[in-house]
Amino acid sequence: MAKQEVPIGRLQDYLPPGTYEPVLVFLREHKVHLTVARERKSILGDYRHRTQADNHRISVNGNLNKYSFLITLLHELAHLLTFERYGNKVFSHGKEWKMVYGSLLADFLRHKIFPEDIEQELMRSLQNPAASTCAEDGLLRVLRRYDASAEKVRLVEELPLDAIFRTADGRIFQKKEKLRKRFRCVEIKTKKVYLFSPVYEVEPLTAG
Repeated sequence: MAKQEVPIGRLQDYLPPGTYEPVLVFLREHKVHLTVARERKSILGDYRHRTQADNHRISVNGNLNKYSFLITLLHELAHLLTFERYGNKVFSHGKEWKMVYGSLLADFLRHKIFPEDIEQELMRSLQNPAASTCAEDGLLRVLRRYDASAEKVRLVEELPLDAIFRTADGRIFQKKEKLRKRFRCVEIKTKKVYLFSPVYEVEPLTAG
């Protein structure tokens, strides 16, 4: 199974200290069916609005550190609250969603839940929240400091020129020069050129 329902008592295992109760209030008040998903490279979380036959559904990747898990969950809860207020009449990451998400972030920031480095990045994002946590490079760089796998992987931007690395799907690349915002990388097997985000996580390999 790609997803599994989270027993409500275990939810606190995925959250930073002091956040379980306020999160639980939201989930119960809005009748959210929360599931934990296996790692998904393209998304960190997902929201499906309620229907006549089903409750609101939110899924969050279970491999995230506790701060990333909470931020992603708040992102998806903001979608829920936006739907409750506006239905399908607004853009999914439009000004209405940004207003709701910003309000949620501000509420949790007031309780001093996050370490100072994460708090500073979140304060910056309050000005104009991104459509995805993955889209905020500064926040992603800070959040990965708290990943258990931080020592095993590197960001593309951290590798030296011509370094060899492997992606999660097993393909092997060589890093080349930066082109504006992304790095040109050549797949070793096919010689095809791909552009990588500076904050894409990869496994460094030795040239041999």
